Amino acid sequence: MANQDLNLHTLYTSHTRDAWANLGGHMSVKMTEEEVKKLEGLNDYLSLEEVETVYVPLARLLYLHRATQYERNTRVNGFLNHPHAAKIPFIIGIAGSVAVGKSTTARIIQTVLSRLQERLKVSLITTDGFLYPNAVLTEKQMMSRKGFPESYDVKALLEFLNDLKSGKEIVHAPVYSHLTYDRLEGVYETVEQADIVIIEGVNVLQTPTIEDDRTKPRVFVSDFFDFSIYVDAEEDLIIKWYLERFRMLRETAFQDPSSYFHKFKDLADEEADHMAKSIWETVNRPNLYENILPTKFRSDLILRKGEGHKVEEILVRRV
Repeated sequence: MANQDLNLHTLYTSHTRDAWANLGGHMSVKMTEEEVKKLEGLNDYLSLEEVETVYVPLARLLYLHRATQYERNTRVNGFLNHPHAAKIPFIIGIAGSVAVGKSTTARIIQTVLSRLQERLKVSLITTDGFLYPNAVLTEKQMMSRKGFPESYDVKALLEFLNDLKSGKEIVHAPVYSHLTYDRLEGVYETVEQADIVIIEGVNVLQTPTIEDDRTKPRVFVSDFFDFSIYVDAEEDLIIKWYLERFRMLRETAFQDPSSYFHKFKDLADEEADHMAKSIWETVNRPNLYENILPTKFRSDLILRKGEGHKVEEILVRRV
């Protein structure tokens, strides 16, 4: 990690929170503190000030990228005598560790972009829906690897993204339930002629592994992205947030009889912390260091969080 950081200044421009806030310019988004709080994830942090300071400038940057992409595509297709009448969405990928706050980031970006003057239609899809059903993971003896790249139906995810980029008017994505800890059979999220589609998931910036046969041509999820964001934080903070979330889930979702984790609802504080730490050490931490963190510097923008989930620094890839 240290050696990678040495080259950051050649890859990215760094912006402090205060300096970034000034890049919002004239763009404004009407939101109330109450609306912002509804977008906040469990034990996450979000405020109207955070939206105005961090996410309005980010929306402005994304808007510029989308406009540039649209103009480029129009000109290139004109040059090739290949007019493309279909509506092709601008696709944003959001990656990062478990418990770092990706879902909140994705929701607020979706909301801010959809409230711009142009009234863009913005859809949000999480890759959790493309996890293999628990029955399949159990059959393949992969339940302990849930969340690792091999636990996803990557073929289905790639087909979904290809349909979007091919201009298909209506595309469906499977839906995942964090309550039952499984894909919902027969339930789908519909994306219909969206201007922007946000794809959120831990491994969306995945690259080839050492074990991959590099002689075979492959397509990756990130190949379909027009812009990518990595939500970053130090591991000690992520562990802290993960433990806090586990405790809160024990008091809320785990109490529901239909919850996959209902059997853990009566765990004592010490037992709950021990279980959460065990899951982190055996599943989430290895996945972070083997598959997620190595993709950080493939992103176009990095949101670095500090205490309380507040974004402290923004890194933007040089153009």
